[in-house]
Amino acid sequence: MNRELHIVGFQVGRETYGVPITSLHEIVRVPEITAVPDAPDYMEGVINLRGKIVSVIDLRKRFGEKKVSPARRNRILVLEHNGRLSGLIVDSASEVLKIPAADVEPSSVLFQEGGLNCVTGLGKYKGRLIVLLDMAKLLEFGEAGQNGAEHEPRAGAETRSAASGK
Repeated sequence: MNRELHIVGFQVGRETYGVPITSLHEIVRVPEITAVPDAPDYMEGVINLRGKIVSVIDLRKRFGEKKVSPARRNRILVLEHNGRLSGLIVDSASEVLKIPAADVEPSSVLFQEGGLNCVTGLGKYKGRLIVLLDMAKLLEFGEAGQNGAEHEPRAGAETRSAASGK
């Protein structure tokens, strides 16, 4: 049986990352974002997406990019996780990738030790590597202090991962 992973590919810096297409709600242009007080630096704030409040994390900052400047190609990947919508600002959203399960290597211990425990594996696709991300671990720091409320995330648990950078 040839199982394939259906991945939404996107760019952050020079790297291509991917999340399961099943978690993608939609891709939107970056609208005006309302800042949230006391949020970690990678938490840009919240947006109103057709009446729903969506928290937005800048994935470039989350991954430790030093210089982050807005560009026209930036997009927000709106993802659904545990029944809640969250947005990730990325440099650009590329395409839907179909990667055979046999071409996915599990993440190495190196990623866990480096603080990037949100990496589930590396997919080989047309001669390049796609870093596959675990949505639960990627979003858990952004949602750690929210407890169902769309505002007032605590900075405590989040700063641990933000400080570890790349």
